[in-house]
Amino acid sequence: MSSFRQKHPILLGLFVLTGIFFLFLAGISLLISSLISHSPKTDIFTKKDGVGIIELKGLIVSSEQILKHLTELRNSPNVKSIVLRIDSPGGAVGASQEIYTEVKRTSEVKPVVASMGSMGASGGYYAALGADNIIANPGTMTGSIGVIVKFPNLESLFEKIGYKSEVIKSGPLKDVGASNRPLSDEERNLMQDLIDNVYTQFVRDIAASRSMPEETIYDLADGRIYSGEQALEVGLIDSLGNFTDAITLAADLGGLDTKDPQLIYPKIERKFSIFNLLMSAEQSLVDNFGPLYPILSFEWRGVQ
Repeated sequence: MSSFRQKHPILLGLFVLTGIFFLFLAGISLLISSLISHSPKTDIFTKKDGVGIIELKGLIVSSEQILKHLTELRNSPNVKSIVLRIDSPGGAVGASQEIYTEVKRTSEVKPVVASMGSMGASGGYYAALGADNIIANPGTMTGSIGVIVKFPNLESLFEKIGYKSEVIKSGPLKDVGASNRPLSDEERNLMQDLIDNVYTQFVRDIAASRSMPEETIYDLADGRIYSGEQALEVGLIDSLGNFTDAITLAADLGGLDTKDPQLIYPKIERKFSIFNLLMSAEQSLVDNFGPLYPILSFEWRGVQ
């Protein structure tokens, strides 16, 4: 690595400056977003009954915030129903399953309507399965039912820059997916078995949620993307409509006035700190480029 630094100081400097630039952009984004907040009359402190709104946007890497918001609105006596607004290509398996479980738990207490915007694919669709009703636009991209894991193979690059790694491991499969070499046949079979198992879990939960035979779901779950209109035809969603339609339905299910229902958002943390700035920068990089480590995913991305 030191030889690469000596031979290509300008290239190394560009890499560093690029990283700093992305962190700067993420910081600016955080400052702007902190200034744009929901009206005080629509937050969790309202005294008026209404429809709770939770937003699930971007790549799903962590579930903590969504789980916190679901619990908060579920326990609020003023929230009579909830709209889960989804605009996500999916993401980590564990996080997607946690959100699905919490949405399902919430729907047992009060009505939950899942509303898909531009995209509700893979893990985003998984999260919607816990709701009482799933609504999408005719052109919403959804489906992409499946599991994927990606390992970068940097062997050729490492050879060019003279990078080598020494590995001491407790078992032959401990460093499966190492980026300095291709997968062995044993490792590939191991990962395929893992993916097949998690894929079966996905299919099983869809079949239970949609009241459809697993055999039917397997026919639909080959990783393909469906439009909202196509998803309705095959039974993956309940109806077509936009965010307003979802709010109207949720208000009706919650016994509220459907003409102009109060919208109640979870409490938003607005404290500014260097730590939050760095965390926001990391999330921005993850949303754009994905995690910096291999991760088992319910995820669809049209461009790699």
